[in-house]
Amino acid sequence: MHGGKEHSIPRQTLYCSPHFTTRLLSSCCKMSDLMAEGITIVEDLFKSREPVLEMKAVYFMSPTTKCVDAFINDFKLKPKYKAAYVYFTDYCPDDLFNKMKLFCAKHIKVCKEINISFLPLEAQVFTCDNPGAFKSIYSPQSTERGQTLETLADQLVTLCATLDEYPGVRYKKDSQLDYTKVLAELVDNKLAQHYELDNSGKKKEKTQAQLIIVDRGFDPVSPILHELTYQAMAYDLVPIKNDIYKYKGKDGSEKEALLNESDELWIRLRHLHIAEQISIGGLKQLMKQMPAFRKQVSQFLWYYSLLCFLFNLFLCKQDLAVGSDVEGQKVKDPMRTLLPVLLNPHSTHDKIRAVLLYIFSLNGTTEENLTKLIQHVKIEGESEYITNWNLLGVPIISSPSLFSSRKPPRRDRSQEETYNLSRWTPIIKDVMEDVVENKLDTKDWPHQSECPAAWNGSRAVSARQKHKPSAQEAGSRLIIFVLGGISYSEMRCAYEVTQATKSCEVIIGSSHILTPTSLLEDIRDLSKKPMETFTMVEETSGS
Repeated sequence: MHGGKEHSIPRQTLYCSPHFTTRLLSSCCKMSDLMAEGITIVEDLFKSREPVLEMKAVYFMSPTTKCVDAFINDFKLKPKYKAAYVYFTDYCPDDLFNKMKLFCAKHIKVCKEINISFLPLEAQVFTCDNPGAFKSIYSPQSTERGQTLETLADQLVTLCATLDEYPGVRYKKDSQLDYTKVLAELVDNKLAQHYELDNSGKKKEKTQAQLIIVDRGFDPVSPILHELTYQAMAYDLVPIKNDIYKYKGKDGSEKEALLNESDELWIRLRHLHIAEQISIGGLKQLMKQMPAFRKQVSQFLWYYSLLCFLFNLFLCKQDLAVGSDVEGQKVKDPMRTLLPVLLNPHSTHDKIRAVLLYIFSLNGTTEENLTKLIQHVKIEGESEYITNWNLLGVPIISSPSLFSSRKPPRRDRSQEETYNLSRWTPIIKDVMEDVVENKLDTKDWPHQSECPAAWNGSRAVSARQKHKPSAQEAGSRLIIFVLGGISYSEMRCAYEVTQATKSCEVIIGSSHILTPTSLLEDIRDLSKKPMETFTMVEETSGS
């Protein structure tokens, strides 16, 4: 990495940062933490600022031409600050580094690359802060797929570097799409380059970690199914933006709650099932204690009626997703399960989600049946909500082909205690558990690079070892990356598997976090062509 010796930063330091690094800082620390380190002001690098010659400035920025040019402008003609301490989120290309050196060398006291071009959203969740990656990768009109995969690979390398891991890389093999394979190759090559450039002079060996890359079409059910755990349910049903929930206080004023790692109560509650937090029985008891209980009975009956309405909706969707009812009996006629949802006054989005679950349960339907379903939901003009799933490799029209997509085998969870409305388990949890137990099939999940012996789970490999294949060693990490967004239910799985195994920390991430609504809209927009450019010709007098 470029740079010289790091100096201590004096008090009264001006901190300058653009959009991404501002979000990165917010996800890691509070303003009080920065002030404790002597940073008194945080400003946007791209905004106009007055010179403060007696202060030294810390620049925390992405290694882009725009950021570097903005930095140079602060010192090129007339310095705005006494000195500069520059920290890049990622590797700075030589041309940009040389440009900085040409114009600002005497003002730069520190220049370092800290390798953290990702957002650590939660203790075990990260994103690449790139919702646009979904369309760039899966849209047939995309011209940015290659560059997007390159960028995601760079970001994954910085994640591994931050964790001080050199993982073995595996990916989900797909007969139709090869995006996961391409990304796995890129990450593996970039990891090798990164650790060859290590200043220690020693080549870093593979660590007891594994990186698994999977595409979004691998499990289309989990991100559109109604979830009844607190966090997933809240982001599905309530308009929460940038993790901020707005509500009315007792005095009628609008208040805000930040739902993140700084709130211990939120951390404790977010993965609990709603039934563990409130129940009809508890509500009844509360109402009986009210002085005006009798006057509230009619309101309670209305609430109960609504609850039953939602219960039946959620129950139908669980039956379609799992393929069996609450008694464990196989759903023989999925259409009979779907019809009540279509015939009741549910929202269009709810009906679309139910239709998709029906189609997924059958691994595709006929052209004729699909047309009827689209007419039932009344989305003839926006049928892409359903048809565009095939761009993710998810079968919408059934195919007799031997090479058609097949569902992954599921782990037996019949002995696990579940709520009737929460019987579905995200497929990624099966993958996590299979990896930890060394049961992940190498035919479907090839190794892009060699893994430590403890991770070689196939019988063929273990036969060459003197000892039996063991479960993952204590203190190791499993990193899951979903190409195209992750749902809150999948995020929860990382915590559940970590808690259950005790031997392995599971970290999960993606380009972005998605909700059922945002995913449906992204799916619909996949086939939209880029906006055409028009040239406006103004009329002039005399024309």
